[in-house]
Amino acid sequence: MGNAGIPDEQIYVDKKSGATVERPGLADLLAYARPGDTIVVHTLDRLGRNLREVLNLVHDLSEKKIGVCSLADPLPINTADEGMGRIAFLLLALFAEMEGTFTAECAAHAHAVAEAAGRRIDRPVAHPADKIDYARLLKQQGSSLGEIATKTGIPKSSLHRYLQA
Repeated sequence: MGNAGIPDEQIYVDKKSGATVERPGLADLLAYARPGDTIVVHTLDRLGRNLREVLNLVHDLSEKKIGVCSLADPLPINTADEGMGRIAFLLLALFAEMEGTFTAECAAHAHAVAEAAGRRIDRPVAHPADKIDYARLLKQQGSSLGEIATKTGIPKSSLHRYLQA
């Protein structure tokens, strides 16, 4: 048995990021759900990429008489409940959207502050430029990837990327 007494065969999971459009686990769950069922999620934000998507999905499910219950949200949510359950759902969905907006604004501000101070804000360079130049020279001289990796200390997976240019 899985969490909340749900049999393992009725637990649907998407391994990819929520930013991707393809959500086969969610699609399978929605195809399986029937009127009178309750979909149990860890938190409401697992149902969509943004507030509109979550609200639309919960509304569509509600019209099909399918409830949504979250386990880890700060307020107990069950959209099948009348009144307070629905209000709590709307409030949590709103707070999740606001948190996402605040997080993005905070990250943008930190990015701007670091850039203004002259600090590098991109991903750190994994290998020094002189080693990459040496690897390119070795490649031009006909060395194999294995030989280049041994001489430079750069893994083959990274060499593929550096030597494509």
